[in-house]
Order: sequence, then structure tokens, then C-alpha cells
Amino acid sequence: MRYISIEQVEPGQYLGKTVYSANGTVMLSAGVQLTVFMINTLNRIGVTMIYIQDKTLEDVETEDVLSERTKQTVIREMNDTFEAVRSGKEWSTKKIGASVSQIMDDVMNNKEVLVQLTDIRTKDNARYVHSLNVCMMSTLIGMNMGLNALQLKDLAIGALLHDVGKTVPGAKADPALDLKQHHTWRGYELLKSKHEFNLLIAHVALQHHERLDGKGIPRGVTGADIHLYARIVAVANLFDNLINAFDGEGLLPHDACEKLMSLSGEALDRDVLIQFTRIVSVYPNGMAVRLSTKETGVVVRQHRGLPGRPVIRVVKGEKEEMEVKEIDLAVQTTVFIEAVLA
Repeated sequence: MRYISIEQVEPGQYLGKTVYSANGTVMLSAGVQLTVFMINTLNRIGVTMIYIQDKTLEDVETEDVLSERTKQTVIREMNDTFEAVRSGKEWSTKKIGASVSQIMDDVMNNKEVLVQLTDIRTKDNARYVHSLNVCMMSTLIGMNMGLNALQLKDLAIGALLHDVGKTVPGAKADPALDLKQHHTWRGYELLKSKHEFNLLIAHVALQHHERLDGKGIPRGVTGADIHLYARIVAVANLFDNLINAFDGEGLLPHDACEKLMSLSGEALDRDVLIQFTRIVSVYPNGMAVRLSTKETGVVVRQHRGLPGRPVIRVVKGEKEEMEVKEIDLAVQTTVFIEAVLA
């Protein structure tokens, strides 16, 4: 498969990964042949990057930490939960706990797989995919930092619901003028009222926009006064927001990683960032790149622990005269990725 921008997609090409709606149902299945109408629809609903099938890359797959079944189930549950919160209705903490257990099972079974945030997002499912990704990345980071099973469960629930305050109804003031109306406070108050949850879960919602230097919101707390769970979620949240900005053009993963590292010790926890760099793919499979040798190719495999040194497949010529070679950047240490050809 090849990972390309929606502007590069042509009618007749085949979709590589399934597109889900906000309620978890399938909008377009992997393998469908794309028409002009489908491409225009994907563009209209906010899709910016998609996977398409490519005969020269038939063996290239994206190894996902989460199964398609888990993604579909959790997106549906998040939609139901957020709709209930928005309507002022009761929502089930047990169902959220079950969703988190499903995520944690997948994470435990695929903990050696590098995170590649290449799921196709639309305007209506973006919030739920974001919550799912932040939960998955936070759980992996927490696992690497030695948290036990109970701690990981609380971290994962807090991460999945970190933005729930955005859906709480009844704001009466501008959050910029009254921080008590900011989604962090509103999420905290909502989660604090759920006595089935550990109070630390509510603190994830409250503190995930705080900074180590005290310049964050809503309270401007510093350093160790920000709970570890919130420091973990802050990193995962910012990374996912940077690469999937619907209010502007998102950054490519390697640029987003550079941005996060520039905030080390100032806004973000250095130890958390170190573990983050060990779980995320800087150059996702299927992405086209240009090497320092001036050759162009596609990322086909990853190296655990070396996210910036994947394997690149270079294809020259056509049909009978086609020449294919693979360049392993973990072996050929003098060759570098010069640019991403998105």
C-alpha cells in the first residue's frame, strides 16, 4: 500500500484502509475502487491522507497496534458516551472500562509494533479517533515507564476521556476569560462526579494542558505538581493534534516529533518524551521519501528502537525492466531521508 494525500488520488485506484463514520460503522471498505464521487466526498468530509493499493507494494502492510474490531467498537462507544454527555444524560463507566480493557489487550499483544497514526479521519470521527490514539499511545508510554496493570487502567481511562469536557453542556462564559469554563475544568468536574473512577482519572482531564514551566492552563502548576498520567497524556495529545490539525495543515510525523523534542523540559516531560520516541513511527509505512542519495522510494518496514531509520524500497523502470532494491537505513548509516514526498 501507498500513503498519499487526497489530492494525489485518481479515479480507479483501490482504497487501502477502511474509512469509519463517527458511530463506528463502515463508510468505505478497504479494497473498494474509488470513483470521482467518492474522492470528492472524502475531500469534502475532511480526509487529507489515505492509503491506496499499489501493485509494486502489495506486500507492504501497516502493522497496527489496535485491531480493526477494537477501533470500530471504541469509536462507537466514544460516540455514544460523548452524545450522552452533550445531552446531559447518564453514561456508562462500565462500558468505558470495557473499551479500555479491549485497548489494553491489543496494546499488550502488539507492544513491539511501532505506532503509525495513519487511520483515515473525517470531520465527524476526528474527535473519537484522536481520543483512541491518545489512549493507545499513553498506554504504551506508561507500560514502558513501568506502570502496573491498575495504574495503566487509570491512565488509559483518563487518556480516552481527556477531552470529554469539550462536550459538557452549559458553558456561560468565554473560557479565555474564565478558566473554570475551560474544557479541562469541565472535564475534571464531570469525571470527579463518577465515583466508580479513581480521582486521578479526573486529574488527567484537568492537567493535560499544563506545562512544566508553569505557563500552562488552567492552573499554571509546575513540574512534579503535574501528575505523571497527565504528563504522559500531554505528550500523546500534542503529537496527535500536531499531525492531524483540522483547523489548518497538520505536520508530518517527523516534524511533529521535532516540535515535541524542542519542548523537552520546558513544557513536556523529558523522560516521557524519551519513551514516546521509542513507540512511534517517524516515517509510516507507505510514505514516499527522497533520500540523501537523491533516490526516491517508499517506506516498507520499521525498526523497533530506530523509528527514524526504516527500510526504503526504491523502484526504477517499468514492467520487465523494473529494478527493485531495498535500502535499510539502520544498516546504511551514511544514507538519510532528505524529504517526505507527501
